[in-house]
Amino acid sequence: MRAYLDDTYLEGYLPVGVIILVGIGLAAAMLGVNRLMRPQVASREKATTYESGVDPVGDGWSQSTVRYYVYAFLYVIFAVDAVFLFPWAVVLEEIGAAAAVEMGIFIGILVVGLAYAWRKGVLSWTS
Repeated sequence: MRAYLDDTYLEGYLPVGVIILVGIGLAAAMLGVNRLMRPQVASREKATTYESGVDPVGDGWSQSTVRYYVYAFLYVIFAVDAVFLFPWAVVLEEIGAAAAVEMGIFIGILVVGLAYAWRKGVLSWTS
C-alpha cells in the first residue's frame, strides 16, 4: 500500500519534468539555429564601440565613485523595506499588536542604518 502511494505521488511530477526538459531543449535548439543562421562577416566597423550614433572618444574606461553604488544599495534596501511593509499594512488588524511592535523594530533598524549613513557623509552627493 505504501509503495502504491509513493508511485502515484511521484507521477504527479512527471509533467513538470517533461515541461522543464522541453523548455531546455527548445532554448538550446533556438540558440543553435541562431548560431547557424547568423551572418558571420566580420569587419573593423562592427568591432568598434557604438553608442547613440556618436563615435567614441578615449579608451572607454572611466572610474566611478563609490557614492553611486552606495546610493543604489540604499535604494535597494528601502525598496525591499517597502515590499515587506505593504503586505504587512494590509493584514495589520488580523495579526495584532505583536506584529506592529516587530515592524517598529524593523523600521527602527532601518532608521539607525540611514542615520549612520547620513552621519558618515555617504548621502552627500558632492564632496
